[in-house]
Amino acid sequence: MISRLTRFQPASKRGLSSGSLSSAYRSLSVPPSRRQMTQPPASVLRLSGEVQDALATGRPVVALETAIVTHGMPEPHNVDVAHMVEGRVRAEGAVPATVGILDGKVVVGLSAQELKLLSEASRENRAKKVSRRDLAVAIAENAMGGTTVSTTMMAAHWAGIHIFVTGGIGGVHRDGENSLDVSADLTELGRTPVTVVCAGCKSILDIGRTLEYLETQGVPTITLGEQANFPAFFAPDSGFQASHQVSTPKDCAHVVDASLRLGLDGGIVVGVPIPGDEGKAVESAIQQALEEAKSASVAGRNVTPFVLRRVNELSSGKSLAANIELIKNNATVGSRIAVELSQLHDRSGGGSGAYASATAGSSMSGMRAVGVDFHAAREAMYSQQQQQQQQ
Repeated sequence: MISRLTRFQPASKRGLSSGSLSSAYRSLSVPPSRRQMTQPPASVLRLSGEVQDALATGRPVVALETAIVTHGMPEPHNVDVAHMVEGRVRAEGAVPATVGILDGKVVVGLSAQELKLLSEASRENRAKKVSRRDLAVAIAENAMGGTTVSTTMMAAHWAGIHIFVTGGIGGVHRDGENSLDVSADLTELGRTPVTVVCAGCKSILDIGRTLEYLETQGVPTITLGEQANFPAFFAPDSGFQASHQVSTPKDCAHVVDASLRLGLDGGIVVGVPIPGDEGKAVESAIQQALEEAKSASVAGRNVTPFVLRRVNELSSGKSLAANIELIKNNATVGSRIAVELSQLHDRSGGGSGAYASATAGSSMSGMRAVGVDFHAAREAMYSQQQQQQQQ
């Protein structure tokens, strides 16, 4: 309706010049998520050469977070696991793009040395855990930091990366309807078009309300497997259903591709159930800890730290081993989705050729503006498709 009014109402009656009217037409021809895209300047965003080249040639790229390095695992497991996950991504034919904050700059594609620097900063309590809320402060303070799900999604989106692999997403905490303790991951999923491949969220959270919140945000939850049961991190079945189910990474890639072509603003959650019996003992410990919390009248914000402490005690360290296996499995599955998505783009004519021509020879303070030109290419392709349909 808006586009019809804009098209047929005389520009003079709306105080628009012919030039501004032409700009309005061009804006309306591009889906909202394309129109609103901006990329920070090179002073705060840096892509590694490998990531730039992969994006420029249409190769599959998988974003990875670093909160697990700075705040999720102890040394030396943190860096070892980060390298193992990157290895899994490469083994499936994709390029890993580990995201972190180094000296006040968002880096997409950390080197081995940069991962080590982050780990050292964590050991010395100099590393921040950076969510969307904290990003501007971290940049202003020239800080070191590990990126959470929300910040990694933002960085991936700026760079033009569609697939992001992590262990699990945050959610609505138990008693969240009173405390309003809701992870920023959920709101980010509602506004940033990046697909997050994970093992669901931990059962210490209120999974039912988490799924309801995602539904309100317009975020599809997809279980990749034979059942639609949404996973609960260490448990393959949370007792709740995802909104959709697909059987293969290829099927999942088709959904991601359709979402991108529609120009939808939000992301997608792909739940990958933990394989085998890796998490059974840990999940059992979680349920026992939750019962103990209830018996001890632990409530509100105190539930999560109480349960985490007890799980570590009850599982005798098994949670770390299960966590590592889970993340490695997610990396394998997410990389396969990224490879299938890349092949879909190639077959549709939106692959390496279009992206390579968009990025060739461009620069931004010594860094190729991959994110900006990548999306500009997609905008041009979308507009061309619209014109062909009208003809």
